[in-house]
Amino acid sequence: MNGQPTRDEVDTIVEAWRRERPDLDVAPMEVLSRISRLARHLDRLRANAFSALDLESWEFDVLAALRRSGSPYRLSPGQLLRETLVTSGTMTNRVDRLVERGLVTRQDHPNDRRGVLVELTDAGRDAVDAALAELIAAERQIMAALDVADHDQLTRSLRLLLARYGAAR
Repeated sequence: MNGQPTRDEVDTIVEAWRRERPDLDVAPMEVLSRISRLARHLDRLRANAFSALDLESWEFDVLAALRRSGSPYRLSPGQLLRETLVTSGTMTNRVDRLVERGLVTRQDHPNDRRGVLVELTDAGRDAVDAALAELIAAERQIMAALDVADHDQLTRSLRLLLARYGAAR
């Protein structure tokens, strides 16, 4: 990897555990502690990218799920649950708040009299499009440390780890 530091804070943590608990194989920490720490940095980066646009990360997640669904940018609450990995009660609260902000609307489901669909408004589409551009620019800076081959290998490795937690849609 280009410009890879010879050591980081995880090296120190792993060495300490190996010293204190030589009976345990702490090798998984070498990868997963780095993923955990990187996730915290990514959460901060996302928050910064979205705050300039007056969006919270959870708002982006819901709006992005709708935007990715394609025109007419509408999903059922159940589909949104699967896309965002939150509970039903949480999703209801989130949709309520997004409706209040004018970023989504609720529509009657055309094929289910009891059902509703959540639809992205023009303002919601503009917000998520702007936020996505900010996020990609920030994420590109993080990934700049990797060349194409390292990026591809990391993608493959992380896909293998993540695949056990759910089938692709």
